[in-house]
Formats: sequence, C-alpha cells, structure tokens
Amino acid sequence: MGSAVLTERAAQGCTVRIAIGDADSDNVQARGQEERFGHGIESRCRLALMHYRPLAATPGIEVRTHETTLYNSLYRADDQQLVNAHVWGVNAYAAPVWHLRRHETGGMFDTYAESFDAVWATATPVREEG
Repeated sequence: MGSAVLTERAAQGCTVRIAIGDADSDNVQARGQEERFGHGIESRCRLALMHYRPLAATPGIEVRTHETTLYNSLYRADDQQLVNAHVWGVNAYAAPVWHLRRHETGGMFDTYAESFDAVWATATPVREEG
C-alpha cells in the first residue's frame, strides 16, 4: 500500500501498524538462506524499512522491526487479511496467499491477528531519521 494512502488513512483515524523483519537478525538471515535466494529477504526488509521509515513521524502510524522467525507476511485491513505463507526453499512471490475474512471469533483470522499482536509486542519502534 502506498505511503500516501497510509498517511490518508491515519489522518482519518485508522491505526496503521507496520512490522518489518530486522534484516540483521539471526532469524531473517536464516530465512534468507532457506529461500535459496542469496540475500533476498534481508534486502527486501531493508528496502521496506527505507520506504516506511519516513512514516514513523506520522501521527497514527507506527513502524517497528522484529527479530522473530518469518513464518508468514500478514496484510490486514479491518476484518480482511492476506496471509502470504513462507515456504521453505521458495521465494514469497511464488508462495501461496490466503485471503481470510473474519466470520467468527476464534477462527483462522483471529489466529493470525493474535500472532501479529504477539510479534508486535516484541518489536522495536523505528524512529524517522533526519
């Protein structure tokens, strides 16, 4: 999602939380080796941080880095969520993506949402450089 859209949504009162893998962490390094794509995941984490870091100063937007194992990439808006599964030996672009909708409490949607919240709680806030 583009920075302008995220900034607009935050200005409208939406909470925007962006969690990016710490490119220097052991878990991201291991995921890079498992992808068999050289430094692909580390590079993508660095690029994502470069792109989203300026938003850290925007009210309503929080950007954090985490050192947890990268099992999935999660993209959520309200009661819809895209889950990009990380498959051993496969780059994310070639891995399955599931579109989940919250239909009931305690289902798959909530499992992934709670997983994100747990990672978020361990993540380090990013400061805008400048």
